[in-house]
Amino acid sequence: MSDASDRDPRPALGGVFHTYRGYDPAAFPPPTAPPSDGLRGLGDEMIASGGRRRFTPEELAEAIRLPPEALAGLGPSIDAILARLESRKDKILATWNPTPTAVDAAATVDELARPVLADESLEDGVRGRLAREIRERQIHGLERLWYLLDRDTPVRGKIPGIVQAMGDQDRVEGLRDGWAFRGRRVPTIEEAFEIRDELEAIDRLLEQLKEALRDAKPVIVDLEELREFVEEADLENFAEVRRRAEELLRQAAEREGLVEDGDGWSLGPSAMRKYQQALLASVFDSMQGGRHGRHDPVDHDDGAHELPSTRPWAFGDPIAGLDLPASILNCVAREAAAGGDPTHPSLRGEDLEVHRTRATTKCATVVIMDMSGSMRWGGQYVACKKMALALEGLVRREYPGDRLHFMEMYSVARVVPRGDLMNLLPKPVTINDPVVRLRADMSDPDITEQDLPPHFTNIQHALRLARRLLANADTPNRQVVLITDGLPTAHFEDDDLFLLYPPDPRTEAATMREAALLGREGGVLNVFLVPSWSQNEEDVRFAHRLAESTAGRVVFTGGEDLDRFVIWDYLSKRRQVIAR
Repeated sequence: MSDASDRDPRPALGGVFHTYRGYDPAAFPPPTAPPSDGLRGLGDEMIASGGRRRFTPEELAEAIRLPPEALAGLGPSIDAILARLESRKDKILATWNPTPTAVDAAATVDELARPVLADESLEDGVRGRLAREIRERQIHGLERLWYLLDRDTPVRGKIPGIVQAMGDQDRVEGLRDGWAFRGRRVPTIEEAFEIRDELEAIDRLLEQLKEALRDAKPVIVDLEELREFVEEADLENFAEVRRRAEELLRQAAEREGLVEDGDGWSLGPSAMRKYQQALLASVFDSMQGGRHGRHDPVDHDDGAHELPSTRPWAFGDPIAGLDLPASILNCVAREAAAGGDPTHPSLRGEDLEVHRTRATTKCATVVIMDMSGSMRWGGQYVACKKMALALEGLVRREYPGDRLHFMEMYSVARVVPRGDLMNLLPKPVTINDPVVRLRADMSDPDITEQDLPPHFTNIQHALRLARRLLANADTPNRQVVLITDGLPTAHFEDDDLFLLYPPDPRTEAATMREAALLGREGGVLNVFLVPSWSQNEEDVRFAHRLAESTAGRVVFTGGEDLDRFVIWDYLSKRRQVIAR
C-alpha cells in the first residue's frame, strides 16, 4: 500500500471541458451586447468609430423597419423560393446517411494515433498526455503539445495529421447530429463535407427569406448564394422585389436624416438631432421623478417672465405685472362682504394682485473631455461623447441663451466645434517606455503639434483655454466641467511643453496654479472622475484638491452613468444660479 504522501494532491476532476462545436460569436452575441435600437444603434456605432463609420444597405435594413404592406407581392415570390429550398433540403435528408461515415472518421483518428502512441522513444509523461488528448478529441490540447515538443522529436511531425483527422471527424459528426437524416446512401468524407456546406447554405437562406417575409427586408438575402438553388425566373422576380425594397429603404433613410456618399450611409445633421433627442430622453428617463424638468419657480420682484401664480401687491411693485381681472374680483368680493354696492366698486391698494415673476440668467460652461490614450480603456470615450451630444442638445433646446463650449484634452488642448464632437477619438499611445521625460519648445517653428506624442493628459493647458473662453462671457455664472480618469502628465512652462510620465509633482503644481486662477476669476471647476485600470488613491486626492481650489466638487461615476450625472449637475447648477 502506498503512503498518503505519494498520492496525487490534486482533487479529481469532475468532468471534461470541450470547445463548443459550431460556436459562432456573430450568431451568439454575448449577453452584455444590447441589440441595435434603430437610429440610436447607428448613432452609437458612429460614436465608437469617430464618425467615420458608414453603413451598408443590410445594416440600414436592420435599423429602419419597413411595414410589410409596403411591399405588395413580396409574399408569393418568397413562398415559391421557400418551397423550392425546403424541397431540396428534404431530398438531401432522404438520400444520405452520414452515421457510418462518422464511425469511419473516428477510426481514421485511432489508426493514425496508434503507431504514435506505440513509439518507444516517447517519455511516459508525454505519452500519457498525448493519449488523453486523443481519447478526449481535444484539438487545442494537441496543438499546445506540438508547441512544447522539441523540433527534432519524430512524434511532433505526426501530430498535425492527427489534428486534421480530428477536424474531419468533428465536421462529419456535426453533419450527423445537426440534421435528421433518413436515407441509406453512405457518403465519403469529402461528400459529407459538401453535403454539410449545402445544408448550411440552405438553412441560412431559409432564415434570411423568412425574416425578409416577416419584416419586409429582402435586402438581407444573399442573391449570389440563392442563385445556386433557384431558377433564373424566380430569382429575377425576387430581385425586382428587392430593388423596390431598396428604393423604399432609401426614401425612409432620407426621411430619417441619413445621407449617402460613395462609402455608404451615415447620420446627417437632422439624424444627429434625433439621436441627441434620444440620448437626452434616455438620460431623463433614468433620473428619479421630480429631478428633471426646467428651472424651479423662484419669486422675484423684477423678474423677466410672469408666472401664472399671483401675490398681493406691495409698494414699489411695477404696474406692468398687475393681474387686473384678479384685482377687480378682489374689489367686488370686498364690496359685497362689506354690504356696499358691488356694481360700483372702488378699487383700493389691498385689492391689487400682481403676477409672480421668474428671473432668467445665463450660464457659461466649458466641458473638457479627456481624449488621452487611457480613455480608450473600457470605452470611456464613447460615454464621454454621448454626454457631450446630450448636453449640447439640452442647451440648444432648453437654454439657447447659455454659452456652451467643448474642449478636447490630450498632450495639448483645443476647442472643438459642436459639429465635430462625433469625430473625436482617444489618441493612440506612441511611447510605451515606463518612464518618459520630454520637453518641446513650442515656440520653435519647426515643431508642430503633429510632432508630439499625443496620448498625454494636459489639464493645465485645458484650464488655461477655458479661462480665456469664460473671460469673454457676458455672465458672472461660469463653470468648467472636467471629465478625466486620473492625474495630469503634461504641462506648459512659458513656451516649453513638458511630457512627464509617471505623473510628476511639477505638472501637478502647474495644474493647481491654473485652477487657482480660474477660481479667483469666479469660475467653478467640477471634476467627473471616470474609472481607469491605473487609477489609485493619488488620482482621487488630486481631483479633490483641484475641485476644492475653485469651490467645486468631485463626482465619481462609471462610464454608463456619465451623461446622466453631468446633465443633472448642469441643471442643478442652473437652479442654484437662478435662486440667488
